[in-house]
Amino acid sequence: MSAPDRRLNAWRADLADARLRGKVDAKRFVEGRKAVISVPVADVLSAPSPDAGMDGQLLLGEAVRAFDTRDGWAWVQAGRDGYVGYVREETLTDAMPAPTHLVSAPRSFVYSRTDLKSPRVDVLSMGCAVTVSNWAETRGTRYAVLVSGAAMIADHLRSIGTFAHDFVDVAEALEHTPYLWGGTSGFGLDCSGLVQLAMRMAGRTVLRDTDMQERSVGDAIDPARFPLRRGDLVFWKGHVAIMTDGANVIHANGHTMLVSREPLAQAVARIAPVYGQPTSYRRP
Repeated sequence: MSAPDRRLNAWRADLADARLRGKVDAKRFVEGRKAVISVPVADVLSAPSPDAGMDGQLLLGEAVRAFDTRDGWAWVQAGRDGYVGYVREETLTDAMPAPTHLVSAPRSFVYSRTDLKSPRVDVLSMGCAVTVSNWAETRGTRYAVLVSGAAMIADHLRSIGTFAHDFVDVAEALEHTPYLWGGTSGFGLDCSGLVQLAMRMAGRTVLRDTDMQERSVGDAIDPARFPLRRGDLVFWKGHVAIMTDGANVIHANGHTMLVSREPLAQAVARIAPVYGQPTSYRRP
């Protein structure tokens, strides 16, 4: 029997999730404590060190389970997609007010009061969860008043439980977002991060990494039998792109260092010398 994937299962030689008892060897098993991400974006690192590589990100309001905290680092597993890694301990809180809305714009400012001319106190990514306590209008602009008393543009928020109709629309709204290895926020995205965030805003939770998505999202299709269409995913070794129609893709890529569009044929020709031909096509 193969060992559980450490990216999706919290286990080390010294410590493991109690739910893995009998499945892995560890000196100690713990239940972990529930916590919530309390900052706009928390980087998820591969090791408890600022020099470690970034594997992903967690957004404001996301639930996690923390299995270990020491030296300013917390070893956590994300509640949404199960991803395991290390975040700074100060990015966690034990509880927050129940969120009512998600940020639906790629990025949105938080103002000190209900006036876009007031000082900016923060900026949030698409997917961040907030709690709205009231609504107000100033000079024709509608604001959401947060429980903190700060304010956001109301049109940049979507009620929890309401979703975009088309995840490709969301991906297209993120065009020109900078490429960031491990990025899963509106401030920076990698290829699988774009897929994950866009699908999340359309109400679908998918796994974090490209190989995970290639194994689990939708159904494999043969483009020779089923012509590619909007929303299909094209996978290479370590890369994924989203079809915007039958001939073009949008993807976060290291060539432009942006989320950008291009013809699929052009992407295939450029990628082939380094990573080969596409490995699969899937229809969500």
